[in-house]
Amino acid sequence: MNKKLLQRIPRLNNQPLQLILFDCDGTLTDSHGAIAQAMQKAFTDHGLTKPDYQDVLGIIGLSLVAAVEQLADDDLDNDLKTKLCESYGSNYRAMESSLALYPNVIETLEELDNRGYAMGVVTGKSSRGLIRVMDTFDLHRFFPVWRTADICTSKPHPAMVLECMHEMGALPEHTSVIGDSRFDIQMANAANVRSYGVSFGVEPAHILKTEGALHVFDQFEDILEKYPSLFSASLV
Repeated sequence: MNKKLLQRIPRLNNQPLQLILFDCDGTLTDSHGAIAQAMQKAFTDHGLTKPDYQDVLGIIGLSLVAAVEQLADDDLDNDLKTKLCESYGSNYRAMESSLALYPNVIETLEELDNRGYAMGVVTGKSSRGLIRVMDTFDLHRFFPVWRTADICTSKPHPAMVLECMHEMGALPEHTSVIGDSRFDIQMANAANVRSYGVSFGVEPAHILKTEGALHVFDQFEDILEKYPSLFSASLV
């Protein structure tokens, strides 16, 4: 935990800490196209059939090993799995310079911070991958807590959410998850916390709602509609 950052979170009189956990790829960053291309190239790099673009989008949010296993037509030995994961990582890093945050991400996070919310990240990325994103876009200042697939059981298991809540001292009824895939919503459901979806990532709104998302946002800044200032209002 970033203790210095945690100290900045307003401690409101008689109010428990309110925690918002964001997915990264497809929620904060417009990166699903790069992910799909990097994965397809990883397969062709090793003489394997290129997975369908939409199929790759369907595994975003899983850990890298789980994603490779799900996309492979045949059983792969561990050595080939490792090589595919390494190739994907190299391919994706070569594309990282072209990645961008979705519009108004920074402004919205700043406003949520001003309104008194604690925030974190729960992602299928590796720790190194998430840290590169936070370094590139100056996001460390918003997220005192985060979990990645290489240090925690990945989505849709609830471990990421549960560990973040434990670290921050947040209760399920005061925690929510915002993501773009069914795995985000399933993870939130398993952790017994509220979930919201975004329609600009990998899953259409109706899928997210079917999985249990309370609402699906069409623009990142629309998130603010559900999180009024803790200094003057209650959650809706």
